[in-house]
Amino acid sequence: MLMDEEILRKAIVEQAEQDPKDQAGLIVKAEDIHFNEILKLRLEYRNLSFNSIKKIEGLESLRKLEVLNLSNNKISVVENMDTLERITHFFIANNLIGKLDKVLYLRRFKNLFAVNLFGNPVSREDDYKLFVAAYFPSLVCLDYRLLDEKTKNEASIKYHYVLEEMKREELSMQQADEAEQRQESEVKLHTNAFVEFLNGSFLFKSMFEDDPEAETLHCVPEVAHLLQTYPLLSLFLIHAGVLIIKYNLWKLALGFLNPMLTFEHQMVELCMQLFEIGLAEHKRRETEVNSFFGGQNKAVMEYQQKASEILANFEQEQKNRIVELKQLSDPDLLEVQINHCNDEINQLCNSLMALEFQLVSQLEDIIKKLDIDISDMVDNFSETVQGTYPFSDNYNEKVRKIAVATLDDVAKDKLDKDMPDDVKTLFTDKDKVMDALTTGHDNHLMKINGRETQLVTRVNAWKVALINGIQDKELKRNRMRISDILRYVGHLREQLEELQYHHL
Repeated sequence: MLMDEEILRKAIVEQAEQDPKDQAGLIVKAEDIHFNEILKLRLEYRNLSFNSIKKIEGLESLRKLEVLNLSNNKISVVENMDTLERITHFFIANNLIGKLDKVLYLRRFKNLFAVNLFGNPVSREDDYKLFVAAYFPSLVCLDYRLLDEKTKNEASIKYHYVLEEMKREELSMQQADEAEQRQESEVKLHTNAFVEFLNGSFLFKSMFEDDPEAETLHCVPEVAHLLQTYPLLSLFLIHAGVLIIKYNLWKLALGFLNPMLTFEHQMVELCMQLFEIGLAEHKRRETEVNSFFGGQNKAVMEYQQKASEILANFEQEQKNRIVELKQLSDPDLLEVQINHCNDEINQLCNSLMALEFQLVSQLEDIIKKLDIDISDMVDNFSETVQGTYPFSDNYNEKVRKIAVATLDDVAKDKLDKDMPDDVKTLFTDKDKVMDALTTGHDNHLMKINGRETQLVTRVNAWKVALINGIQDKELKRNRMRISDILRYVGHLREQLEELQYHHL
């Protein structure tokens, strides 16, 4: 049988019924089972009413699990437990694990204290105990018996060279995993900053993709030379003033004055500057958002403290009033006191509601401030982006002049003999050459404008989603709080009505 959420649910419920005071029992008393809070789980065949489990799976949500019992099943492979980082006790006795190397999966669990493999074919292999003691030096208990120091020392000596090699392999794998995680974190950061793939020549290369005729034009020596050495100063001056004033990029401006820089290098430099600006802007937005949540949590905690004080004072006084009411025998006096209690309950309700409305007003103000501040940041960043990708007709016009001159040379039969055949063929048709120029120029603009639009659209969508999410969450909190107040007040009034009924 395969493990799924229903299997886990049944096991937890059965475990709770057997021991209601157990941690699982307390969790099951809630409206739903919170799998991520379960610390112990017993899935032995003898304790459940379903067939034996054949495969370990479906445990991803049990991140806090410390004790797992899978004894008396039909499991042959220990696997799919990567998320159980806190596990200390693992019992898988009387299953079908056949070889010692199938147990090595458990080495990843650094907190493992006790393991029970008794009754598996592996437990009958020669050197079973020494093997486990060697490969799990932190293990204290195997098959309900302590692993003494003598056994551990003997195991360490016997498997010394094998263990050293395994440790080297594990270290290498760990380093590779860490490198991959760092790379994933880096990509995630770049994506969250909306500047992914701007730290290199990705955008530049995309400008010349899927345009074979433009590539043919680049084979013309003069065009190739232009592509390599054409200074981007004329392209950059359009927005340089705004960019330099905002970000003091004097070095970038000076770099564009150097005619020896290649077109690609200059484009990459520009993208890198935007990339760095994007990361800095992301950090600013993140700091602002974190500051908001800090202020929001502080306001809510202060409110909760005040509400708790009001409730504590009321409950103490209410307790005294209830005691007095129970001692009254005069119906008229009882009714007067009941009315007084209802007035106090109404006052409590008004005080808690007023406090809640103050909190709502305070949170609305800080949400509004966040909206304004984030909007300013996003608008400024968008403006910078729209003024950073420079591309004018200047480069295209120079290529066009070269193309016209080359067409004239073809007409006069003065074309360079070393020029590639496909270039010669292209320049026999003037319309085709002009179309290639237009297509290439449009493709450049489309790629640049598309990346610009993508960035601006995404950062604005993030802002809208952030503010809407915060507002929706606050609205739900407010509704729930008002509902809690009304429910509590209703409970107090029911208590009074019941007390009055018993006195009749």
